Amino acid sequence: MSASEKAKAKTEQTVGKVEKEVGHAVGNERIAAEGESKEAKGDLRGAKEKGKDALKH
Repeated sequence: MSASEKAKAKTEQTVGKVEKEVGHAVGNERIAAEGESKEAKGDLRGAKEKGKDALKH
């Protein structure tokens, strides 16, 4: 996995998780939904990079 893509994936996952928790804590479902979306995007980016790595070897 390229280092920059791995960092992007982890950042998206972390930011998404924080936004999701903050949204739930303050009762703002829009923020919580955006956080879930960002977290999922980070998960997909990480899975894509792992798949690319698997094909290289």
